[in-house]
Amino acid sequence: MKAIREGFRKKIVIAEPKPEDAREIEELFYRTWLETYPNKEAGVTRDDVEDKYKSSFSDEMLAKRAERIAQPPDGDTLLLAKEGKKIVGLCRVVVHQDKNQLQAIYVLPEYQSRGVGSLLWKEAQKHFDVRRDIVVHVATYNTKAVAFYKKLGFEDTGLRFKEERFTMKSGATIPEMEMRIHVQPQDTKQNPKNGSM
Repeated sequence: MKAIREGFRKKIVIAEPKPEDAREIEELFYRTWLETYPNKEAGVTRDDVEDKYKSSFSDEMLAKRAERIAQPPDGDTLLLAKEGKKIVGLCRVVVHQDKNQLQAIYVLPEYQSRGVGSLLWKEAQKHFDVRRDIVVHVATYNTKAVAFYKKLGFEDTGLRFKEERFTMKSGATIPEMEMRIHVQPQDTKQNPKNGSM
């Protein structure tokens, strides 16, 4: 099984997006949201997710996404996992003044548990400020994601919250939790290889 997964992972390429990827990226968000976020206990329905994405594929919204891809905000990096020409996963990293944020790792349902998220994480780490902690916000009921982030070294900070932008048509809001990787303070001693102590 491990050999099969390793063979598959070799087919996956991590790439930066192009404006013409906008529609496929939106489709990936939509499909992963439909698979992940409807939750009876939280009151989030498939209809809520459908409503959230109802205008996402309009020419106007796709043009906005394409523009953001072409000119991302400072400190904002989007990475794609591709099998051939097909986008199978994505990762967004945002470097803030006080922290690094892993904004999202989304992988198409049929590609999950095959190492795609780990490949995206490995590449994402190259874009973080090494002096700052890394945080990720995850739906409290998304146990698969929570387990994945724990495996990467994230710890639950105990912070629970709801963001207005995740309030659905039904009035339900996706409950979130914060997870964090604490970065050790950099050694203040100079590197002996540089000729000083």
